[in-house]
Amino acid sequence: MKKAIKIILVIVAILAMMIGSSCFVVTNEDQYSLVRQFGKIDHIVKEAGISYRIPFIQTVDTLPKKKLLYDLSPSDVITSDKKTMICDSYILWEITDPLKFAQTLNCSISNAESRLDTTVYNATKNVISATSQDDVISGRDGSLSEAIMASIGNSLEQYGITIRDIQIKQLDLPNDNKAAVYERMISERNNIAAQYTAEGSSEAKKIMNSTDMEVTVMLSEAEKEAEILIAEGEAEYMRILSEAYADEGRQEFYSFVRSLDALKASMKGSNKTVILSADSPIAQIFYGK
Repeated sequence: MKKAIKIILVIVAILAMMIGSSCFVVTNEDQYSLVRQFGKIDHIVKEAGISYRIPFIQTVDTLPKKKLLYDLSPSDVITSDKKTMICDSYILWEITDPLKFAQTLNCSISNAESRLDTTVYNATKNVISATSQDDVISGRDGSLSEAIMASIGNSLEQYGITIRDIQIKQLDLPNDNKAAVYERMISERNNIAAQYTAEGSSEAKKIMNSTDMEVTVMLSEAEKEAEILIAEGEAEYMRILSEAYADEGRQEFYSFVRSLDALKASMKGSNKTVILSADSPIAQIFYGK
Protein backbone atom coordinates (compact mmCIF):
# COMPACT_ATOMS: atom_id res chain seq x y z
CA MET A 1 0.00 0.00 0.00
CA LYS A 2 2.77 2.41 0.88
CA LYS A 3 4.65 1.51 -2.27
CA ALA A 4 1.58 2.29 -4.39
CA ILE A 5 1.18 5.64 -2.66
CA LYS A 6 4.81 6.50 -3.40
CA ILE A 7 4.39 5.60 -7.06
CA ILE A 8 1.28 7.78 -7.28
CA LEU A 9 3.10 10.65 -5.61
CA VAL A 10 6.01 10.36 -8.06
CA ILE A 11 3.62 10.34 -11.01
CA VAL A 12 1.76 13.34 -9.62
CA ALA A 13 5.07 15.16 -9.08
CA ILE A 14 6.17 14.43 -12.65
CA LEU A 15 2.84 15.60 -14.02
CA ALA A 16 3.04 18.71 -11.87
CA MET A 17 6.51 19.43 -13.17
CA MET A 18 5.40 18.92 -16.77
CA ILE A 19 2.37 21.13 -16.29
CA GLY A 20 4.45 23.71 -14.46
CA SER A 21 7.13 23.83 -17.15
CA SER A 22 4.50 24.15 -19.86
CA CYS A 23 3.22 27.29 -18.10
CA PHE A 24 6.40 29.21 -18.87
CA VAL A 25 7.18 31.02 -22.11
CA VAL A 26 10.85 31.88 -22.67
CA THR A 27 11.38 34.73 -25.14
CA ASN A 28 14.91 35.42 -26.45
CA GLU A 29 16.37 38.79 -27.42
CA ASP A 30 16.07 38.09 -31.14
CA GLN A 31 12.50 36.79 -31.30
CA TYR A 32 8.83 37.52 -30.74
CA SER A 33 6.58 35.04 -28.93
CA LEU A 34 3.00 34.79 -30.24
CA VAL A 35 0.69 33.22 -27.68
CA ARG A 36 -2.38 31.63 -29.30
CA GLN A 37 -5.56 30.56 -27.57
CA PHE A 38 -7.65 28.11 -29.54
CA GLY A 39 -5.68 29.08 -32.68
CA LYS A 40 -6.30 32.81 -32.32
CA ILE A 41 -3.51 35.17 -31.22
CA ASP A 42 -4.19 36.17 -27.63
CA HIS A 43 -1.15 38.35 -27.03
CA ILE A 44 2.42 38.92 -28.25
CA VAL A 45 5.52 38.96 -26.06
CA LYS A 46 8.02 41.44 -27.56
CA GLU A 47 10.48 41.78 -24.70
CA ALA A 48 13.04 39.13 -23.77
CA GLY A 49 12.31 37.20 -20.57
CA ILE A 50 9.96 34.64 -19.04
CA SER A 51 6.17 34.93 -19.22
CA TYR A 52 3.23 32.60 -18.53
CA ARG A 53 0.57 30.82 -20.55
CA ILE A 54 -2.33 28.48 -19.81
CA PRO A 55 -1.24 24.89 -20.42
CA PHE A 56 -3.14 22.84 -23.00
CA ILE A 57 -5.21 25.90 -23.95
CA GLN A 58 -2.59 28.32 -25.18
CA THR A 59 0.21 27.56 -27.66
CA VAL A 60 3.28 29.59 -28.62
CA ASP A 61 4.77 30.47 -32.00
CA THR A 62 8.01 32.42 -32.48
CA LEU A 63 9.08 34.92 -35.12
CA PRO A 64 12.58 36.40 -35.67
CA LYS A 65 13.16 39.84 -34.17
CA LYS A 66 16.26 40.80 -36.16
CA LYS A 67 17.35 41.93 -39.60
CA LEU A 68 16.98 39.20 -42.19
CA LEU A 69 18.81 38.85 -45.49
CA TYR A 70 17.00 37.91 -48.68
CA ASP A 71 19.00 37.46 -51.88
CA LEU A 72 16.92 38.11 -54.99
CA SER A 73 17.50 36.08 -58.12
CA PRO A 74 19.18 37.96 -61.02
CA SER A 75 16.52 39.36 -63.33
CA ASP A 76 16.36 41.21 -66.66
CA VAL A 77 15.36 44.87 -66.66
CA ILE A 78 15.00 47.30 -69.55
CA THR A 79 16.19 50.93 -69.40
CA SER A 80 14.35 53.92 -70.84
CA ASP A 81 16.57 53.78 -73.96
CA LYS A 82 15.52 50.14 -74.52
CA LYS A 83 18.75 48.54 -73.31
CA THR A 84 18.52 45.23 -71.47
CA MET A 85 20.49 44.81 -68.24
CA ILE A 86 20.77 42.10 -65.60
CA CYS A 87 20.15 43.24 -62.03
CA ASP A 88 21.31 41.19 -59.04
CA SER A 89 20.46 42.59 -55.60
CA TYR A 90 19.72 41.72 -51.98
CA ILE A 91 17.42 43.05 -49.24
CA LEU A 92 17.82 43.61 -45.52
CA TRP A 93 14.40 43.45 -43.89
CA GLU A 94 12.76 42.77 -40.55
CA ILE A 95 9.39 42.07 -38.97
CA THR A 96 8.26 45.26 -37.23
CA ASP A 97 4.61 44.31 -36.58
CA PRO A 98 4.37 40.59 -35.69
CA LEU A 99 0.56 40.71 -35.40
CA LYS A 100 0.09 41.97 -39.00
CA PHE A 101 2.76 39.54 -40.16
CA ALA A 102 0.93 36.60 -38.58
CA GLN A 103 -2.48 37.70 -39.84
CA THR A 104 -1.44 38.40 -43.45
CA LEU A 105 1.42 35.98 -44.07
CA ASN A 106 0.50 33.18 -41.63
CA CYS A 107 3.83 33.52 -39.77
CA SER A 108 5.64 32.19 -42.85
CA ILE A 109 9.08 33.59 -43.71
CA SER A 110 8.88 32.02 -47.18
CA ASN A 111 5.56 33.85 -47.80
CA ALA A 112 7.25 37.08 -46.73
CA GLU A 113 10.22 36.50 -49.04
CA SER A 114 7.87 35.81 -51.94
CA ARG A 115 6.09 39.10 -51.26
CA LEU A 116 9.44 40.93 -50.97
CA ASP A 117 10.66 39.40 -54.22
CA THR A 118 7.62 40.62 -56.15
CA THR A 119 7.56 44.08 -54.60
CA VAL A 120 11.26 44.83 -54.98
CA TYR A 121 11.43 43.45 -58.51
CA ASN A 122 8.49 45.61 -59.64
CA ALA A 123 10.00 48.70 -58.00
CA THR A 124 13.40 48.00 -59.58
CA LYS A 125 11.83 47.48 -63.00
CA ASN A 126 9.83 50.73 -62.71
CA VAL A 127 12.83 52.79 -61.63
CA ILE A 128 15.20 51.42 -64.28
CA SER A 129 12.59 51.64 -67.05
CA ALA A 130 12.44 55.39 -66.41
CA THR A 131 16.24 55.78 -66.43
CA SER A 132 18.75 55.70 -69.27
CA GLN A 133 21.46 53.07 -69.31
CA ASP A 134 24.23 55.61 -68.59
CA ASP A 135 22.32 56.96 -65.58
CA VAL A 136 21.64 53.43 -64.36
CA ILE A 137 25.34 52.61 -64.50
CA SER A 138 26.33 55.84 -62.73
CA GLY A 139 23.57 55.26 -60.15
CA ARG A 140 25.36 52.26 -58.67
CA ASP A 141 26.93 54.62 -56.11
CA GLY A 142 23.68 54.45 -54.08
CA SER A 143 21.22 56.74 -55.84
CA LEU A 144 19.62 53.80 -57.65
CA SER A 145 18.97 51.96 -54.37
CA GLU A 146 17.49 55.13 -52.89
CA ALA A 147 15.16 55.49 -55.86
CA ILE A 148 14.00 51.88 -55.48
CA MET A 149 13.38 52.38 -51.75
CA ALA A 150 11.36 55.51 -52.52
CA SER A 151 9.34 53.62 -55.13
CA ILE A 152 8.44 50.91 -52.58
CA GLY A 153 7.54 53.45 -49.92
CA ASN A 154 5.30 52.06 -47.16
CA SER A 155 3.63 49.41 -49.28
CA LEU A 156 4.92 46.55 -47.11
CA GLU A 157 3.69 47.93 -43.81
CA GLN A 158 0.38 46.12 -44.34
CA TYR A 159 2.31 42.87 -43.89
CA GLY A 160 4.17 44.05 -40.79
CA ILE A 161 7.43 44.19 -42.80
CA THR A 162 9.97 47.00 -43.08
CA ILE A 163 12.80 47.03 -45.62
CA ARG A 164 15.96 48.45 -44.05
CA ASP A 165 18.21 48.44 -47.09
CA ILE A 166 18.40 47.42 -50.74
CA GLN A 167 21.79 46.96 -52.37
CA ILE A 168 22.65 46.25 -55.99
CA LYS A 169 25.30 43.52 -56.01
CA GLN A 170 25.74 43.50 -59.77
CA LEU A 171 24.32 45.44 -62.67
CA ASP A 172 25.61 43.96 -65.89
CA LEU A 173 24.82 43.59 -69.55
CA PRO A 174 23.66 40.39 -71.22
CA ASN A 175 26.57 38.53 -72.78
CA ASP A 176 25.32 39.07 -76.34
CA ASN A 177 25.17 42.86 -75.80
CA LYS A 178 28.48 43.40 -74.06
CA ALA A 179 30.69 43.53 -77.14
CA ALA A 180 28.50 46.09 -78.94
CA VAL A 181 28.20 48.27 -75.83
CA TYR A 182 31.93 48.13 -75.16
CA GLU A 183 32.66 49.13 -78.76
CA ARG A 184 30.23 52.05 -78.48
CA MET A 185 31.81 53.14 -75.21
CA ILE A 186 35.31 52.94 -76.74
CA SER A 187 34.14 54.97 -79.73
CA GLU A 188 32.59 57.60 -77.48
CA ARG A 189 35.76 57.82 -75.40
CA ASN A 190 37.87 58.14 -78.56
CA ASN A 191 35.64 60.97 -79.77
CA ILE A 192 35.99 62.73 -76.44
CA ALA A 193 39.78 62.24 -76.55
CA ALA A 194 39.91 63.62 -80.10
CA GLN A 195 37.87 66.63 -79.02
CA TYR A 196 40.22 67.28 -76.10
CA THR A 197 43.22 66.91 -78.42
CA ALA A 198 41.76 69.37 -80.93
CA GLU A 199 40.96 71.86 -78.18
CA GLY A 200 44.48 71.48 -76.81
CA SER A 201 46.05 71.99 -80.24
CA SER A 202 43.91 75.08 -80.84
CA GLU A 203 44.88 76.50 -77.47
CA ALA A 204 48.56 75.71 -78.11
CA LYS A 205 48.40 77.49 -81.48
CA LYS A 206 46.83 80.53 -79.85
CA ILE A 207 49.60 80.59 -77.25
CA MET A 208 52.30 80.18 -79.94
CA ASN A 209 50.79 82.98 -82.07
CA SER A 210 50.56 85.24 -79.06
CA THR A 211 54.15 84.43 -78.11
CA ASP A 212 55.41 85.02 -81.67
CA MET A 213 53.63 88.36 -81.73
CA GLU A 214 55.17 89.35 -78.42
CA VAL A 215 58.63 88.31 -79.65
CA THR A 216 58.15 90.31 -82.86
CA VAL A 217 57.12 93.38 -80.90
CA MET A 218 60.04 92.98 -78.54
CA LEU A 219 62.50 92.59 -81.44
CA SER A 220 61.02 95.62 -83.14
CA GLU A 221 61.36 97.65 -79.98
CA ALA A 222 64.94 96.41 -79.53
CA GLU A 223 65.85 97.31 -83.13
CA LYS A 224 64.27 100.71 -82.66
CA GLU A 225 66.29 101.30 -79.51
CA ALA A 226 69.44 100.09 -81.31
CA GLU A 227 68.84 102.49 -84.22
CA ILE A 228 68.32 105.32 -81.77
CA LEU A 229 71.54 104.48 -79.94
CA ILE A 230 73.48 104.19 -83.23
CA ALA A 231 72.14 107.53 -84.38
CA GLU A 232 72.99 109.10 -81.06
CA GLY A 233 76.51 107.56 -81.24
CA GLU A 234 77.08 108.85 -84.76
CA ALA A 235 75.82 112.25 -83.76
CA GLU A 236 78.20 112.26 -80.82
CA TYR A 237 80.99 111.08 -83.10
CA MET A 238 80.31 113.88 -85.55
CA ARG A 239 80.15 116.38 -82.72
CA ILE A 240 83.53 115.23 -81.44
CA LEU A 241 85.02 115.44 -84.94
CA SER A 242 83.52 118.83 -85.44
CA GLU A 243 85.01 120.05 -82.20
CA ALA A 244 88.35 118.50 -83.12
CA TYR A 245 88.50 120.10 -86.57
CA ALA A 246 87.33 123.40 -85.17
CA ASP A 247 90.69 123.64 -83.35
CA GLU A 248 93.43 124.59 -85.86
CA GLY A 249 96.09 123.07 -83.61
CA ARG A 250 94.48 119.67 -83.87
CA GLN A 251 93.39 119.71 -87.49
CA GLU A 252 96.78 118.60 -88.79
CA PHE A 253 96.97 115.72 -86.24
CA TYR A 254 93.50 114.41 -87.04
CA SER A 255 94.24 114.67 -90.78
CA PHE A 256 97.36 112.59 -90.21
CA VAL A 257 95.49 109.98 -88.18
CA ARG A 258 92.68 109.66 -90.69
CA SER A 259 95.19 109.37 -93.53
CA LEU A 260 96.88 106.51 -91.69
CA ASP A 261 93.52 104.83 -91.15
CA ALA A 262 92.75 105.17 -94.84
CA LEU A 263 96.15 103.73 -95.71
CA LYS A 264 95.68 100.83 -93.35
CA ALA A 265 92.27 100.08 -94.81
CA SER A 266 93.74 99.97 -98.33
CA MET A 267 96.43 97.44 -97.37
CA LYS A 268 94.56 94.17 -97.70
CA GLY A 269 95.79 90.67 -98.36
CA SER A 270 99.38 89.49 -98.15
CA ASN A 271 100.77 92.29 -100.38
CA LYS A 272 101.55 95.24 -98.10
CA THR A 273 103.04 97.46 -100.83
CA VAL A 274 101.25 100.72 -101.56
CA ILE A 275 102.11 102.93 -104.50
CA LEU A 276 101.14 106.54 -104.10
CA SER A 277 101.43 109.43 -106.52
CA ALA A 278 103.37 112.46 -105.46
CA ASP A 279 100.29 114.61 -105.32
CA SER A 280 98.33 112.14 -103.16
CA PRO A 281 97.11 113.60 -99.86
CA ILE A 282 98.66 110.68 -98.02
CA ALA A 283 102.00 111.15 -99.77
CA GLN A 284 101.88 114.82 -98.91
CA ILE A 285 101.75 113.84 -95.22
CA PHE A 286 104.93 111.78 -95.48
CA TYR A 287 106.66 114.55 -97.44
CA GLY A 288 105.72 116.92 -94.67
CA LYS A 289 103.91 119.22 -97.01
